[in-house]
Amino acid sequence: MFTSPRSSAPRRALAAAGTAAVLALTLAACGSGDSKDSSMPGMHDGSGSTAGPSSSASSSPSSTPSSTGRFNNADVTFAQQMIPHHQQAVEMAQLADGRASDQDVKDLAAAIEKAQDPEISTMRGWLKSWGKPSSSTASGMPGMHHGAGGTDMAGMMSDEHMTALKAAQGAAFDKMFAQMMIDHHEGAITMAEDERKSGRSADAKRLAGTVITNQTAEIAKMNRILDRL
Repeated sequence: MFTSPRSSAPRRALAAAGTAAVLALTLAACGSGDSKDSSMPGMHDGSGSTAGPSSSASSSPSSTPSSTGRFNNADVTFAQQMIPHHQQAVEMAQLADGRASDQDVKDLAAAIEKAQDPEISTMRGWLKSWGKPSSSTASGMPGMHHGAGGTDMAGMMSDEHMTALKAAQGAAFDKMFAQMMIDHHEGAITMAEDERKSGRSADAKRLAGTVITNQTAEIAKMNRILDRL
């Protein structure tokens, strides 16, 4: 059947319009898919790095160190042993009040108390933050050195030594105090050297260095005191 050009024109226009509509919908669908894919986890950006939430989640744990990595058993042992060691040094220093006659001994005793009291508080704070028992449980721990009085920590005085020091007066006290404190300090230095070698905590190793420096200097002072007594 013959179809006139006029009657076929509207049909061609309608077909063209329909094709354009289908093309537009297809392009829109493709655009929507691209947008969705670009935000999906695991997609790479232009630099070659992985984009999306999965990338940040995987890097987070490695960027935050575990709290258990800040100290080790050597740090715990150092604090648990050094607390009672310092406590005895402070007790000995306090005995100088009313017993010592030498001014240098009095000054040294005051300096020991002033330095070691705050260090005791610091080490107690470490043990609490590490979730470890206090120093009261440290006595008799394996691997601890024997002190001058047969006790379990390097340089620690026995009850007999402490009783004798309490009973002394004047020049006798001064000499006994200096002799006993030298032994006590040498024990602390040994413990501090062990911490410097085996510890992990930066704070504990720093305190160990302070103990070594200060108590070495005090030993030299006490040796000079003994030379003139």
